[in-house]
Amino acid sequence: MSPALPEAPEAIRAAIHDWLERFAACVREVDYRSAYPFWHPRILAFGTVQAVVEGLEPFRDRQWSSVWPRTSDFRFRLDAARVLASADGSMAVAIVPFESTGYHPDGARFDRPGRTTLALVPNGGEGERWVAVHSHMSLAKGVPPDSHADRPVKAQ
Repeated sequence: MSPALPEAPEAIRAAIHDWLERFAACVREVDYRSAYPFWHPRILAFGTVQAVVEGLEPFRDRQWSSVWPRTSDFRFRLDAARVLASADGSMAVAIVPFESTGYHPDGARFDRPGRTTLALVPNGGEGERWVAVHSHMSLAKGVPPDSHADRPVKAQ
């Protein structure tokens, strides 16, 4: 029999679910400024069509700004989320699908599902209890990578 996965205790799972909900609200609002505290300043991230970037500003410029204003209705599917954690609580991993709406050039909407893996560590300081040190977000197979909405950025 295989060993069990290191499922996070309820307190960590609840904290990560809360993190996911609050970060998703930043995406929906296209509010970069409010999203910064969720991430380590030297975040390592990549996505469907994005090579690995290091640092919050490159992450924002190459990932967020090419997706958030061009899509809508972003949310994580917490009902399908899995949260794993180290025994000492020094790291957690969230594996969670997401949903959003994409837009064809003619404005027609399409479903834009995908999946996310986040590695998070306790912040230890003020602000967010957990910060993400790694993000991989990718679209489900067959989903068009380009979306053509033009929503305004609320806060840089």
